[in-house]
Amino acid sequence: PGIDGLETYKRILALHPNQKAIIASGFSATDRVKEVQKIGAGAYIKKPYTLEKIGVAVKTELNNMNEVR
Repeated sequence: PGIDGLETYKRILALHPNQKAIIASGFSATDRVKEVQKIGAGAYIKKPYTLEKIGVAVKTELNNMNEVR
């Protein structure tokens, strides 16, 4: 409460610099979404979303992590 997803992710990164995230928002991709992706977050899914969309986003990010290794 009191902070948005971008600020939350920044605080998480301060503690865990390699932490990844998938962004979920009820709004279209905005500058805030792009900003959080620039600092390390991965896929963006728009609310309402299905379990299938979450699964695809997770699989995509896991594949991206494996390609980096």
